[in-house]
Amino acid sequence: MILTTLDLLVIGAYICIIVAIGFILSRLASRNIESYFLGGKQIKWYFLGLSNASGMFDISGTMWTVAILFIYGLKSAFLPWLWPVWNQVFVMVFLAVWMRRSNVMTGAEWILTRFSGRGGRMSHIVVICFAVISVIGFMAYFFEGIGKFAVQILPWDLSCDLGFATLTSAQSYALIIIGITTLYTLKGGMFSVVTADIFQFLIMTVSCLSIGWIAYHAVTAEQIAAVTPEGWSDLFFGWRLDLDWSGVMPAVNEKIASDGYELFGAIVMLMIFKGIFSSLAGPVRSYDMQHILSTRTPSEAAKMSGMTMLVLYAPRYLMVAGLAVLALVYLSPEIAGMGSQMDFESVLPMSIARFVPAGLRGLLLAGLLAAFMGTLAAFVNSAPAYLVNDLYKRYINPNAADRTYVRFSYLASLLLVVVGVGFGFFAKSLNSLTLWITSSLYGGYAAANVLKWIWWRFNGYGYFWGMVAGLVASTLKLVFLPDVNDVLLFPAVLAVSFAGCLAGSLLTPPDDDEVLESFYRNVRPWGFWKPIREKVQAKYPGFEKNKDFGRDCFNIIVGIVWQMCLVVAPIYLVIHNHTAFWSTVAIFVAMSVLLKFFWYDHLKDVDREFSDSELRCVE
Repeated sequence: MILTTLDLLVIGAYICIIVAIGFILSRLASRNIESYFLGGKQIKWYFLGLSNASGMFDISGTMWTVAILFIYGLKSAFLPWLWPVWNQVFVMVFLAVWMRRSNVMTGAEWILTRFSGRGGRMSHIVVICFAVISVIGFMAYFFEGIGKFAVQILPWDLSCDLGFATLTSAQSYALIIIGITTLYTLKGGMFSVVTADIFQFLIMTVSCLSIGWIAYHAVTAEQIAAVTPEGWSDLFFGWRLDLDWSGVMPAVNEKIASDGYELFGAIVMLMIFKGIFSSLAGPVRSYDMQHILSTRTPSEAAKMSGMTMLVLYAPRYLMVAGLAVLALVYLSPEIAGMGSQMDFESVLPMSIARFVPAGLRGLLLAGLLAAFMGTLAAFVNSAPAYLVNDLYKRYINPNAADRTYVRFSYLASLLLVVVGVGFGFFAKSLNSLTLWITSSLYGGYAAANVLKWIWWRFNGYGYFWGMVAGLVASTLKLVFLPDVNDVLLFPAVLAVSFAGCLAGSLLTPPDDDEVLESFYRNVRPWGFWKPIREKVQAKYPGFEKNKDFGRDCFNIIVGIVWQMCLVVAPIYLVIHNHTAFWSTVAIFVAMSVLLKFFWYDHLKDVDREFSDSELRCVE
């Protein structure tokens, strides 16, 4: 890619500003570990929402999303359910409120409000291990993505021979960019992450709108139809995918076969099954949970999660659709000529190189770097909290000075970055990493973290053995069945994890009543809590059980449709399907009205604490 002096100046200015933010905010962040990891719980919810959206706008995921839209067309809107993307809907509707009521710093610390005794300590350790493993996996995913992207857009060959190893240019670029991100995050903590994320989000939004505008005016519906197979522009599907690229780009058929998505209806059904369990489990122990715990109140946690979706999807998919259709219309002959050697994850940088003008190209590249750096920064800031707050402070040095904990946070961040980058050298592709992280690894996470909310008899031993069983099953899959689509094996991994949960719980005594009653009284979840609820109400006659299950289920269905509208409306606009675009907008408005009355208007009640008279203990 040829970059002008103006492009390079824009990118350089962005990097300087981001690093300066970290150093300027370092004094605020270094007060104590709550300031460092949670911003002292002083940051406005809408700033946290913008930050969370920026953190989810990662470059690796954007490259993958452009690639799947290029290949699968409108049906690709369902494939991000692999994560699943609508776990944010569950968080928005009720889980953010439940988590924020805990008033803790990390997910591992939260576990000790739910489980007691030796089982509680065991579950506490396994959560720390899972958080560290998942963050290392994401670090490897980021390393792979930023390397592929940077080598396509930056003009210098940075490959080098270190004697003991040879670095490719992509690996060198990835190391430099990760190093810069780690530097500003270490200095500024959560304050730095949020401030930089807001700046980065504004850059990305301008870039996305610009790409969408360029693509809308550069292609027509007829041009898109001429270079895509029948059914590419249809959102809905049957049992089979039925996209035949033979007459256009035969290599795409090979890619579809290797992805294992030909039986598309079955894959979507499995993704829905997986999505329900994974979403009900709540966010993984990373930056999403950290943003929730950083809010000032439970209602603000819910609003922050809703805003994350509202501001994230429409701008992002304008850019995704714009780059995909530009590549389809103008690069199809070149891509077809590459045959099976084509790396479809390179569609994004190829499109930028060919179709974005100088100046705007620099802004867009700065924005994409911002997307990567924002996501990585969130992980670099969130993961060390588990090592420092939940290991070092709790078990090794509980009475150290605040400055000592902050220094150990620096060390923990560096350690996780180094290990994650080390794993990144062995990553095969973004798609393989995406599938392993979202299907196998999360398969071990879902069962235990669903039961912890809804079943009183589920104890710390059950949580520990459920997580261990799931992690072992997912690892065995990775070693012995690496070529089998991870989504297909999710039910098996989930079943093994559920077996571990039930065996661990039923073969050991229940958790301490006092801990269970405190958790239930504070969090107020719905589910199978009758024995504990009766004990709480015997002591506190004014306590009311959670009766929101039906409304929450309704809001989840509405929220998923609402979120899907934000994804597909920009695509319809860019491909000039104006009828579908306006129909989607109308559905979005209708869903927004329903959410206003059945979700938003009820948030005023979630911060309510029961008064002393209502919770007067009966002796």
